[in-house]
Amino acid sequence: MAKNTNKLHSKDLRQLGFTDDKQISLALDILDQRELRKLDKGSALALLREIKEDPFKYVRDQTWRPLAQELVPQPSREVRLSPDVKDYRRYGDSFIEDGARRQMDTAMQLPVTIDGALMPDAHQGYGLPIGGVLAVDNAVIPYGVGMDIGCRMALSVFDVPPRYLEQRRDELKKLLHNHTRFGNKETFKTPADDPVLERPEFKEIAVVRGKREAAINQLGSSGSGNHFVEWGIVDITAEDNDLNLPAGQYLGLLSHSGSRGLGAAIAQHYTKVAMNRCPLPPEARYLAWLDLDTQEGQEYWAAMNLAGDYASACHRDIHRRLAKALGQDVLAKVENHHNFAWKEELADGRTAIVHRKGATPAGQGVLGVIPGSMTAPGFIVRGRGERDSIQSASHGAGRRLSRTQAKQQVSEGELRRLLRDQGVELIGGGLDEAPMAYKDIHQVMAHQQDLVDVLGSFQPRIVRMDAGGAGKSKYGGE
Repeated sequence: MAKNTNKLHSKDLRQLGFTDDKQISLALDILDQRELRKLDKGSALALLREIKEDPFKYVRDQTWRPLAQELVPQPSREVRLSPDVKDYRRYGDSFIEDGARRQMDTAMQLPVTIDGALMPDAHQGYGLPIGGVLAVDNAVIPYGVGMDIGCRMALSVFDVPPRYLEQRRDELKKLLHNHTRFGNKETFKTPADDPVLERPEFKEIAVVRGKREAAINQLGSSGSGNHFVEWGIVDITAEDNDLNLPAGQYLGLLSHSGSRGLGAAIAQHYTKVAMNRCPLPPEARYLAWLDLDTQEGQEYWAAMNLAGDYASACHRDIHRRLAKALGQDVLAKVENHHNFAWKEELADGRTAIVHRKGATPAGQGVLGVIPGSMTAPGFIVRGRGERDSIQSASHGAGRRLSRTQAKQQVSEGELRRLLRDQGVELIGGGLDEAPMAYKDIHQVMAHQQDLVDVLGSFQPRIVRMDAGGAGKSKYGGE
């Protein structure tokens, strides 16, 4: 019997771009035939690459016909939407834009949809609207999670009185300059280490493997546009606050950032895979899903969780650096994330995959931070576990003006005057992040009194963002 010198495995084929288990099995079986066993590994890979790139060339080849026929693109069979829009709850419906409602209506027509809700900060995005919550059956929608996987808020409360902000303002500004990094160009000369960087997913998943070096360099940094690190005043107003803090005011550090290039690469790759596997009508194409029983669905789920943990590691490093530089003890921390999918039990007992794209988890007793704008307070909240909202709340104030509208309608002078009058100092940022571009956070909170209890507030005082000032929105963006 001829010795098999190929020694190819499924992972070798996946690196060539094969994603279908049936195609991989066929290719390995054919290579195991007697006449092909003498091929060396390089020749076998080159042959498979050629077949994948031009399967039509091999459809009449007696040996490779079964694989070529599987690889030839088939006529698209569009997945049909339900003619009926499943009922869902909208909070603050009167000031949610029509585009966001239409997007949510479309999501409620998916054949996998079980339940949904729309938060009061909702506005139009891609696929699922920002502020949309969608529960589906045994599937995950990459664009229902979004590009910035695991984007989150993180708050540290220090044993320092608020007057420190005015007494040491220049010092606190310098700390932000020295110990934070923003955008794609700024990184630390000596990046921190973190156990998340040793996770097996960096070896096992191709799209993740290619981003490990960038993830190492970007650890502890923040993205552009909507991401920020800011000093401000924490005002704890509830005696029963789950933070073990006496009511009163403290110095606080609040950050908002996500999974950087790692999350974006995962979202882009698996959205394309989902669109190929699940062709939907044009208005729903960004809602294409991956079945969790498939290899691709399991890969995305693992990659999504890795990206979420990486985002948390970035915040951990940001707060560690600044707390150390400040030389003060942290009394309490609050962290919550959005742009994610969770496996949860619904009110009727069914298990579902719950997507929160720009929505804060608000299960019973779950803590979170809902920011307002550069000049408006954010709120420290505790979830009430409301079933109609699928245990969710808003993740910010939400945009009132589009990015383009904000740049056209707000002047530099107007923004500077507002910041000065409110006692807020902005480092970086842009007109598209002006407070006037956002809804009134107090109105947003009024529409979700049944969803969360307010434990306290955070008032920004020194805000640092990327100097480019472009990109996604700081408060309530995707």
